[in-house]
Amino acid sequence: MTLQGKKILLGVCGSIAAYKSIILLRQLTKLGAEVQVIMTPSATEFVAPLSFSTLSKRPVYTNIMDQDSWNNHVELGLWADLMMIAPVTASSLSKLASGMADNIVTACYLSARCPVFLAPAMDLDMWQHPSTQNNIDILQKYGNHIILPTHGELASGLFGTGRLAEPEDIVRQIGDFFLNADSLSDHYVLINAGPTIEYIDPVRYLSNPSSGKMGIALAEQAILRGAKVHLILGPTNQDIPRGLFKCTRVESAQEMFDATTNAFPDSTICILAAAVSDYKPERKSTEKIKKTGQDMMLRLVRTQDIAAHLGTQKMPHQVLIGFALETQDEQKNAYKKLQKKNLDFIVLNSLRDPGAGFRQNTNKITIIDRNNKIQDFKLKSKNKVAADILDAVQKLFV
Repeated sequence: MTLQGKKILLGVCGSIAAYKSIILLRQLTKLGAEVQVIMTPSATEFVAPLSFSTLSKRPVYTNIMDQDSWNNHVELGLWADLMMIAPVTASSLSKLASGMADNIVTACYLSARCPVFLAPAMDLDMWQHPSTQNNIDILQKYGNHIILPTHGELASGLFGTGRLAEPEDIVRQIGDFFLNADSLSDHYVLINAGPTIEYIDPVRYLSNPSSGKMGIALAEQAILRGAKVHLILGPTNQDIPRGLFKCTRVESAQEMFDATTNAFPDSTICILAAAVSDYKPERKSTEKIKKTGQDMMLRLVRTQDIAAHLGTQKMPHQVLIGFALETQDEQKNAYKKLQKKNLDFIVLNSLRDPGAGFRQNTNKITIIDRNNKIQDFKLKSKNKVAADILDAVQKLFV
């Protein structure tokens, strides 16, 4: 791996883990990166700026104003190919999420036009607090990359999640990002995501708990790899990713079918992550159905199968990926679906796995290919799961 010529803005916040940032700086410069270090005033109480300036061979900025000079945070934000803040404290997470620019690190963050990576470090109760997790969610929605803290002994003497990720892991993720930055630049990626809803009457409908988070994470990762991404999105309150080529909003299974099949011929990669209703009411009442005190029979009819239809239309240059959410005979049923619908591989979820499935920020998947080769993955954030899926897609073009 090389980072030759890459310009990295390294922000350091006031945490006991700041000493690891010296190791991180050393590893980045060894790989050829140009690193400019900026520090919050509290960070200088843990590690002297001289250590960073010596290793980076650059002056270290600790304030927007130094004596009679102004350190141009806007210029620094434009200079960088990537901004890495490690460690990020709970206080700094809150400032970044709310847009507070009271030091040079937060000011540069708001000025940065490059991708931003954040590596939090704090005690376990601070990390688990709902306010911290809410700030993480906000920052992810803004498009930042979160390098999650690890489990181990903390400065407080407690054991738990909150340790800054090891410098080697941070460097690897930065390297992977640059490696994949343009890996899908020649591809038109079609992704459908989210639930569909089927109205019974004007105020009631059939649906499922899908949030669309997995499909949105796939779209975000494909954009980062340079793809032209068309996202077809069912009803969800999730934010739409920045940088989409096109976003089509739909409600019903028929609308999802029409939008996906119409866009499919232009795509080279199609990932069917939406949770589409298999059935819909045979008839939709034009008026609200009144309660009569008696049981009501609801007749359902099949919706059109998007994956099966696209499987018959797929051309040799196209890759078609499906999802399967199973509760029993998971791998057997997923492989049957792959064969029946002419998929290149299928992503299996199981509702039996804690932390996986609907509405979660994490997922645990198994990828099954045409030869019934099975690849299991650990529980990860949906962004990392999306990266694993796209890595598998890219191997199909090698």
